[in-house]
Amino acid sequence: MLPKQPIFITGIGTGVGKTLVSAIITEKLQADYWKPVQSGDLDNSDTQKVQSLVTNSVSRFFPEAYRLTQPYSPHKSAAIDKIVIDVQNIIAPETNNQLVIEGAGGLMVPLNDNFLMIDVIKQLDAKVILVSQNYLGSINHTLLSLHALKKYGIPMMGIIFNGPKDIYSKSYILDYSEADDLGHIPEYEEISKKTIIEAGKFITL
Repeated sequence: MLPKQPIFITGIGTGVGKTLVSAIITEKLQADYWKPVQSGDLDNSDTQKVQSLVTNSVSRFFPEAYRLTQPYSPHKSAAIDKIVIDVQNIIAPETNNQLVIEGAGGLMVPLNDNFLMIDVIKQLDAKVILVSQNYLGSINHTLLSLHALKKYGIPMMGIIFNGPKDIYSKSYILDYSEADDLGHIPEYEEISKKTIIEAGKFITL
């Protein structure tokens, strides 16, 4: 049996809900989870956050390829830690299960002087779910992200919208890009195991 193509969760920027969406998708599909590069917050990493929210007994959580101590762009964090990220060391863990991969920041985040996060997605032969969130400028950021994915020839599963609704932004993005709408995650006052399961009902995969 051929391994399933990995699902890469990326966002239109930092703080738009990639980790939340990663937890929802991991729970919904009972998938495995991997974040190749963690930049800062090592005592409460995204892997730990997702693991704490997932309740099924199937999902496995793989260690990061790089754990950087500073909360900056990976290339800056790596420089402060006096290392150079070698993308040849970013190799997807072996699994027969669906693998969910969470990126760091957006698509054009640099890992070193030559490679961006989007290059890693291409290297990992993954298909992408793009997380969008409504704010002033989000249409521009979403369409630019979709344009970059198309230019790199990376397959798109679709867009998940997270947080406050704006039908004007959402409809324009979908009409212009012809991307698939995978669902809209409502705003939650508190994120818990229960809300992760509930939010999965709003996602179509």
